[in-house]
Amino acid sequence: MPGPIILSPEQAPAALNLVGEELTFLATGEQTGSYEIFHQGGPEGSGPPPHHHEWDEAFYVLDGTIDFGIDDRQATATAGTFVHVPGGSTHWFRFGEGGGKMLSMTSRSGASAFFTQVNDEVSPTEPDFGTLARIAGEHGLTILPPPA
Repeated sequence: MPGPIILSPEQAPAALNLVGEELTFLATGEQTGSYEIFHQGGPEGSGPPPHHHEWDEAFYVLDGTIDFGIDDRQATATAGTFVHVPGGSTHWFRFGEGGGKMLSMTSRSGASAFFTQVNDEVSPTEPDFGTLARIAGEHGLTILPPPA
């Protein structure tokens, strides 16, 4: 059984660079035995392409504005907004003007391994969609092609 986690700022791992977005692991599934929590921040316009996966995901906006799309619904979230994405829903987000910060949580482990591999294999400045889609598939995610 996993033990307690107390993670001070000076103990936090280095942030990963996911196509311009910074993501820091706060708790992995290996540490919790189930869910994962991340701190995410990005400059204006950064964020993942539309995608879906079987696990639930939740976001809590800490700073700035972040546009979310979930299936056919879109909303702009400001600091203090909570967003829940049910597993299987196609979703995306974009950091708004001036960038933003949020906490994210997955209902099960697996995202941390995906994020690590993307950090290691996908250029943050010139990402290759084919490589990103391949890695996603290896981790149970489906990334939709960018619009034409």
